[in-house]
Amino acid sequence: MGLFSSRKSKNKYATLTAKSKLTLDVVDDNKWQKCKRCNEIIYNEDLKNNLNICPKCGNYFRLTAFERIELLIDHETFFEEDMTVHSKNILDFSGYEEKLEVAREKSRMLDGVISGIGKINGIEVSIAAMEFNFMGGSMGSVVGEKITRALERGLEKKIPVVIVSSSGGARMQEGIVSLMQMAKTSGAVKRLNEAGIPFISVPVDPTTGGVTASFAMLGDVIVTEPNALIAFAGPRVIEQTVNQKLPKGFQRAEFLLEHGMVDVISERKDLKETIYRIIEKLI
Repeated sequence: MGLFSSRKSKNKYATLTAKSKLTLDVVDDNKWQKCKRCNEIIYNEDLKNNLNICPKCGNYFRLTAFERIELLIDHETFFEEDMTVHSKNILDFSGYEEKLEVAREKSRMLDGVISGIGKINGIEVSIAAMEFNFMGGSMGSVVGEKITRALERGLEKKIPVVIVSSSGGARMQEGIVSLMQMAKTSGAVKRLNEAGIPFISVPVDPTTGGVTASFAMLGDVIVTEPNALIAFAGPRVIEQTVNQKLPKGFQRAEFLLEHGMVDVISERKDLKETIYRIIEKLI
């Protein structure tokens, strides 16, 4: 999806014509997307010009980490940090190197987060944005380290920190080392909090697992987008655990706002301005 997609495959969609004859449309993935909500076929250029929101039904498509930086940071003010840090197969997990290579090719990133310094409407911030296309945005040792460094840069420079999360949780191929990142990132948030420096957490669709259970829900203000999925475990697991039917919209942004788990739901077109106004009030 978007500017950094390298997919060359073609999907086929069957449609009925006005004369009720079944025809076959070949849709080039590099030019078109199919909306999962309304099933409309959308030209990629139209989608891009509408901030990756379906112009037919308003469904939010995911943004890449690069697109998140472009959306939030003033033009030509972003300086990327920790560019060369990348994961290694420290536990000798079978097939992990191959999965990393596939993820790097798919996402055009060395690992699952991009971080650095930039400005939001002139205010300097330390920012990190996670990439769901990199192994489901899973948090391994490198993702945890880069998130921690982004928080520590805020502490060192005494500037606000903004982290956009999109993750399936801990990276299983790194085992306990991955789980340790929850404590490491949470400790960095605590140090930032003790110094009185604002941390704006922006969990977007989807943010789950160990990322939700650590830094993503520790922001001074938690901002998200409409209908974003934010959860720890999946609904089926929860229903089996508590032996109860979950309410409608459970784990979606609107339900979480109503129950005090997030503070603000912002439309994508207003997200930069919303974060700017929050930071402006906190610094």
